[in-house]
Parts: sequence; structure tokens; C-alpha cells
Amino acid sequence: MILENRMWEELQPGMKAELKRLCTADDFYVFAAASGNYNPVHLEGEDGDGDGKKEALAPGMFVASLITAVLGNMLPGPGTLYRNQTLDFVGRAEAGMQLCARVEVLEKLPGGIVRLKTEVVRCSDETPIVVGEAEVIAPTKHMRFDALEVPGLITQRHRHFEALLAKAEKLPALSTAVVCPEKDHALQGALISAEHGLIAPLLIGDPAKIEAAAKELGKSLKGYEILPAMTQRDAARMAVKLVNEGRADCIMKGHLHTDDLLKPMLDKETGLRIGRRFTHVFVMDVPGVPHPLIVTDAAINIAPDLETKMHIVQNAIDVAISLGIELPKVGVLSAVETVSPAIPSSMDAALLSKMAERGQIKGGVVDGPLAMDNAVDIGAARTKGLRGDVAGHAEVLVAPGIDAANMLAKQLAYISHAEGAGLVLGARVPVILNSRSDSAMARLASAAVAAIHANRLKGQ
Repeated sequence: MILENRMWEELQPGMKAELKRLCTADDFYVFAAASGNYNPVHLEGEDGDGDGKKEALAPGMFVASLITAVLGNMLPGPGTLYRNQTLDFVGRAEAGMQLCARVEVLEKLPGGIVRLKTEVVRCSDETPIVVGEAEVIAPTKHMRFDALEVPGLITQRHRHFEALLAKAEKLPALSTAVVCPEKDHALQGALISAEHGLIAPLLIGDPAKIEAAAKELGKSLKGYEILPAMTQRDAARMAVKLVNEGRADCIMKGHLHTDDLLKPMLDKETGLRIGRRFTHVFVMDVPGVPHPLIVTDAAINIAPDLETKMHIVQNAIDVAISLGIELPKVGVLSAVETVSPAIPSSMDAALLSKMAERGQIKGGVVDGPLAMDNAVDIGAARTKGLRGDVAGHAEVLVAPGIDAANMLAKQLAYISHAEGAGLVLGARVPVILNSRSDSAMARLASAAVAAIHANRLKGQ
């Protein structure tokens, strides 16, 4: 966009300029962050007035600020300084509306001052939203800019999780065995998930410790079933028993080690095996990425062999399909995008791709080896001459081992501000793995993904 101003001497009454802007919900989040105005009626993810509808009304001063874009960019243009502005808010705008901000020179005043008519209208029908007048100090020297480097902004919203949560809330609550929710952080995930109608928790553990955790949270356990189990081992075994009896359709980790939780599930006689390896997935909502990103395996299989990787890929494809990705694109990661005998992960990646071609892995498109850049960035993929459906468009990222997967997931969380929902797959029911550092959204998202996946497997 070329910016060029008009000095006071050049301005004449009747001169006009206008700019059009499509308003988005993200604009309002950016405005909230910049201004400190967190009025929920302006934020798409909130029910601002309790009517059950999540509004995204444009903040009045955001709409008015569009006038400054015309003054500062076009008329008078760069170098303009405000002296006075009157505003009458005569209408309302919402996210998705295209608005037009206009200014018109009314008169020139002594001292280099210009008075202008200002307004913002709705483009579709010219309905006025804001009207008023401005007095500005016009530029005193000519300026022209061919391009200005303004940093881009990405809102740290987690719209994919918001959509998954909305979808899961419409499904039947998932009967969930919660193992050892004996600390506040462990109990909180179960309770907030229940409050959103995602799960119907069966709380297994020491009743006194569970009640103490609830008291610390300021929550009541009235209406929740507590099943006594005085040791972590007994609690994990009881969860498996509830699944085998048909009383539980999901298991949620509380305050115990993952190994202790999974051990009774792996029992060959009474466990929850279904012929696949247990594998872990992080379903991640990364701001700026247009789809959920699945990272696997970041928590269970330390140095998986080829057969285990086949199960890792298949489990990830299955959960991706549950989330609404019809034909998941799986990128098998390595340090390079070429097959090298010196890099074992590149060999495994090539073999997994061929296994998918031969139908040994079903339901998705698998390609590898891919380096991280050309797995997720189409420009990087094309620079390397990579074609196909996966390169640059991967929705599932399969890491060579637990260290790489764990580092990738945590980099996305702590550097790219992603939220991650953690599940163990490969058992008869999904297993929700929450970390004590998980946010409320991450805990809800884990329960939502489990509910969506379990209900799809049950045919609902």
C-alpha cells in the first residue's frame, strides 16, 4: 500500500477519502489485548449477556479507530496529528461485517488546522455506525512511503478446541473412571469436564483425600459417585474392572504415575488390550495453524521399532478421523526428506509410507521421511521439490521417538502458545492424560477429544 500525504496548502473543501475493512472476531481480541477492554459482549468465545448466544459485537472505539486509518494513511495522510474528534455511536457492527470509514474536508482553519466530516458505515446498506467531526493538524512537508514493515499479529485463540468442545457438549456424557483424583489439579479436570457435560465421572480413590481436594477447590462433590480404593494400584485395577463391566467408557488419569495407571490395562487376561500397542497422541491447537495438529508419540513409547510405529500411525489416524478429518495427512518426521541408511528414522519413514500404500495402514495418506519444515510449510516443501498430498499440509506429525515428540509438543506449547489435549489410544477405551500444568482449556479439550472419539467408536 502506497502512503502519500497532502499538505495544508493542497487541501480543499470537498476532498474525500475512504477505506474498507472486513471486521473479524480476531480483530476484537487484538483490540481487547491492546486496550485492556475485556467486555465479553465483544469476544466471540464468551456469552456476554447470558442469553446463550456468543456475541462478537464490535467495540465502539475499535469502529471509531477506523477513521484514524483514513486520516493517517490517505487524507491528509502521513504526518497528520489529531487535535479534536467528536463521535456519535448511532449503530452497531458485528464480526463478519464489512465497514467503510470515510472522511471529507469541510474547511481549512488558521494554523494549519483542517476540519473534516468523519463517519463509518456498513458497506452492505450504508447504515451509519459512527458519525462525527475531526480537527487535525495537517502535515507540513510532503511524505511518500511505498511500503512499511509492520509486524504481523497472530491471536492466541484456540478456535479448534472451541469447536471440538461445542461438538462434544452435544454428545452423551462419557462415563469416566477417574483414577486417584486426590489432589486439586487432578480433581479439577474431572469436575470442569463434568460441568460442561463431557463426562460423568466415577471418582476412584481415598474418599478423605478426594473430599479434601474438593474443599481446596471450593467445589461440592454432591451428586458424584466416589468408589473407595486406598492404594493407587487398587484404584487403577478398579478402573479397568469398571470398563470390563461396561460401567465406564473412558479412563482419566488423576494423581498417580502413568506407568501405574497403565499397568493393569496391559494385563493379558483382565486388561484392555485390543491387539494394538498403547500409544500417546497430543491433539494440539496451534494459533495460526488452520487445523488441529496431532503429535505422536510423546509420552509412552520411548524408542519405537517399526511395528510400534505402525500402531502409532494407525491410532493417530483413527483419532484424526473422529475429529472430522476425513482423510488424515500423516507426515513421518526425520532430520531430512531423503532416505538415508545412516539415519534409521528416515528408513522407518519410507517403510511406513510403503505400508500405507499397501493397505497395512488404513484411513489416511502417509508420507515420509519429511523434515519438520517441509511437513508443515508448503513453500519449504516446494523448494525441496516435494509433491503429493502430505508435504506442506501434514495434519499428523509422527516423531522418530519420545524425546523428539515430547520436545516438539512442548515447543509448540511454550513457544507457539499451543494448547494440547493428551490421550492414550490402543486400549478398549480412550485414556485421558492430564498434566498438573495443563490449563482449564487443555483439560476440557482432552475430555472433549475422548468423548468425540469414544462416541464415534460406539456409532453415535
